[in-house]
Amino acid sequence: MISLRNIEKTYSNFNLHCDLRVKENRITALIGPNGAGKSTTFKIILGLIRPEGGWIELFGKRCEAVTAQNKAQMGVVLSDSCFSGYLKIKDIIPVLAEMYTEFNKKDFIGKCEKWELPFDKKLKEFSTGMKAKLKVLSAMSHNARLLILDEPTAGLDVLARDDILDMMREYMIPGDRSILISSHISKDLEELCDDFYLIDKGRLMMHEETDVLIDHYGIIKVTEEQYHTLDLSYCIRKKREPYGFCLLTDQKQFYQENASELTIERCNIDNIMYMMIKGDTI
Repeated sequence: MISLRNIEKTYSNFNLHCDLRVKENRITALIGPNGAGKSTTFKIILGLIRPEGGWIELFGKRCEAVTAQNKAQMGVVLSDSCFSGYLKIKDIIPVLAEMYTEFNKKDFIGKCEKWELPFDKKLKEFSTGMKAKLKVLSAMSHNARLLILDEPTAGLDVLARDDILDMMREYMIPGDRSILISSHISKDLEELCDDFYLIDKGRLMMHEETDVLIDHYGIIKVTEEQYHTLDLSYCIRKKREPYGFCLLTDQKQFYQENASELTIERCNIDNIMYMMIKGDTI
């Protein structure tokens, strides 16, 4: 669906270098702290800004060969995009129908009702969660094969975030669709996404499938003495703590079998992101 190769974009105080791929029937997450380069990457994919180097493919075509029909197969939510607050949902429907030949009015109305979005209120009266749901439903409204969602759950409470994740699960049911989603709340995506890219300061620091991250990565807690006697061959990050060191390994089973006396914890995506960004290279 998407391929980025050696993409480079430079600003006065920021440099992006990115390689990324989104396959069919997969949900791919681009995670990282605010200002890491997630939105810049998305805008490059969408052609909103031009990179200085590298190349982009969408639907197997180089970006210059992508047609209007191809673009119509994409649904997009950007973090800084929104409808006018003076509109109501009934005002948005003809706009979407005019924009997309495959807009499904009946399905869109049904989903707005399912997710309890009021038709008689102006959008400026919507809660933050309602606005976020409407943006995602609008992106899904025209049988898009590819969704690009930039921080769609930012600023939402737990219930609203869960609703949006459920929307994405439902969207993927046909089996020939893909989602690229960015977030700095990676734990929301742990059970949803097939693979993760971690970006920080414009550089991709990691790409792994979710199952590998959960099954093979772990946190090892050691004293100063244990650290200096431990085989560190399979540790990839360290962080000094009051008790000694916290270590990130991508071979948890090795240490479970060969150093069972150590405290080895199962880690989540947030733990891994924290150690990769805040920890030191071993």
